[in-house]
Amino acid sequence: MKCEIIYLDHAAATPMDARVLTAMQPYFIDNFYNPSSPYLPAVSVKRDYENAKHVIAQQIGGKIGEIIITAGATESINLAFSGVSGHVITSNVEHDSVLACAKHHENTVVAADNHGLVTVDVIKSAIKPDTQLVSIALANNELGTIQPIRDIAEVIKTERNNRLQLGDKTPIYLHCDASQGACQLDINVARLGFDMLTLNAGKIYGPKQVGLLWAASHVHLQPQIVGGGQENGIRSGTENVAGTIGFARALELVGEHRKYESKRLAKLRDILQTTLSDAFEYAIVSGHKKHRLAGHLHISFPGLDGERLIFLLEKRGVLVATGSACAANKGTRSHVLTAIGLGPEAADGSIRISLGHLSTPENTETAGKIMIEEIKNEYKRVGQ
Repeated sequence: MKCEIIYLDHAAATPMDARVLTAMQPYFIDNFYNPSSPYLPAVSVKRDYENAKHVIAQQIGGKIGEIIITAGATESINLAFSGVSGHVITSNVEHDSVLACAKHHENTVVAADNHGLVTVDVIKSAIKPDTQLVSIALANNELGTIQPIRDIAEVIKTERNNRLQLGDKTPIYLHCDASQGACQLDINVARLGFDMLTLNAGKIYGPKQVGLLWAASHVHLQPQIVGGGQENGIRSGTENVAGTIGFARALELVGEHRKYESKRLAKLRDILQTTLSDAFEYAIVSGHKKHRLAGHLHISFPGLDGERLIFLLEKRGVLVATGSACAANKGTRSHVLTAIGLGPEAADGSIRISLGHLSTPENTETAGKIMIEEIKNEYKRVGQ
């Protein structure tokens, strides 16, 4: 008999909210028209598309003309780097797509501390006269560590003002990938102070392969996809109307429930963390103790094989991850764990648990019991 699945990998993907799907459905069959067409049904679809972007703008505190819809976060990140010709700064715990983009420029990769935290001081010390971009995620996708984005934004603002006072027009921007933190943290661009924001609908119970780059009006970008001139000439191609409408609805729902959901998940996470830590005295919990996403728990069991463990848990119906889905797909050890100084034995025995809408007190407790059973069996198998 097939066991019930307990999904604990919300950091990799979230199920689409039924209310999001309801909002999208008319645009698959009835309202299928190309928004660029001149006849009235298409004009109506265009209006709906622009209204959805207006909702998105309201949810993030930006302007509709500053939003570029993309096919997910990776495209958004690549676009954020497009207007840069000078030096860039990022950290050694960033997502693979950020690190890959940085390699195409003169770059400095600053070191996070052993909690995965990027301090303001390391950013300050890395800025050069030709630095044009600093790209730091709002929260780390593996550890859940929340970065001091407001403080980093103040550093960038000060540097920009100092340059202007000296007559130096070299731009400097702060880009923030908030894909991982959007469900649980403030993403208001005005309050946080960054110049560019990346979001991913597939991480907030919206449709996959839909994302955005918000870029303030003073940011200059270079089109990566040229053609018909959609998205203010920055990202050509027929607009993804259904996806954008779903994205807007997902952001609305996240905004309505963010505070409650964060408290709910933190409570579940803390109970599970205590349960596992009490059962295994050598377990190592990584990530910042205070500044961490409510639903994230990264825990290592030294001496075990994390990949083997996730397959054993899957057989029992519990779905977790060893780290980011991208790293797992390549079969490599996480660069994030190496960056924070986690030794090979602990890194190889680590799992990432990320809770979300599908998590309840009951199934989280059940998952904890199953994990303890399987981990104990594995320690017996390896003779520890």
